[in-house]
Amino acid sequence: MEIKYKIWIEKDGKVVFGKGRDNILKTVDEQHSLNAAAKKLEMSYRAAWGRLKASEERMGMKLVDIGVHDKSMQLTEQARAIIKRFEKLEKDVEELLHEADQDFRKLIRKSGK
Repeated sequence: MEIKYKIWIEKDGKVVFGKGRDNILKTVDEQHSLNAAAKKLEMSYRAAWGRLKASEERMGMKLVDIGVHDKSMQLTEQARAIIKRFEKLEKDVEELLHEADQDFRKLIRKSGK
């Protein structure tokens, strides 16, 4: 038995942020390049760019800055804050669901005897 869930944030019925965008941004931060991040995540550059741009438009803020001279990509402070808060939300939900899972296991064992 296992409780399953997925978390994402929507605005007007459209995805703003979720695990996929979290992965894209963290990989951009690591690689300093959307192209390298897309390759590492085994997705097309076009798909990664589309998700990044859609999130920026829906949030009304920039998530990445592009270097003037070297064209490298860095996350904005806002993007870092969103990643940090989203990952805390995921951790909090995982802890809550773990407790609920334990409760359900106890209840089912008791009723099954």
